[in-house]
Amino acid sequence: MDSLDTMAETFKLLGDKSRLTILGLLKERELCVCNLVDIMQMSQPSISQHLRKMKAGGLVNEYRRGKWVYYSLSLEDKPYVKDVLESIPSQAEKLEWLDQQLATTVCD
Repeated sequence: MDSLDTMAETFKLLGDKSRLTILGLLKERELCVCNLVDIMQMSQPSISQHLRKMKAGGLVNEYRRGKWVYYSLSLEDKPYVKDVLESIPSQAEKLEWLDQQLATTVCD
């Protein structure tokens, strides 16, 4: 079980709308940084900064596939975050939009 200090830091991470949106998207499936840039309409450095903070906070995993970095949720030891994510509105519509875009483009 996380300490109160760790939990407080985690809830600070969850207090940002962009990070909460990213976590909601990752709740649906793993995504590449370029996918998140497209969906969020934010710069790659900004998305990467949010992901770096969430990785440091133990909320996401990353792995490299070719030149792209993919992210997925890492919440096995944070059941209280899983509870919060259950309350986040579905991000499926954003992912459907992404899938339509991917039919015509590829990350480059």
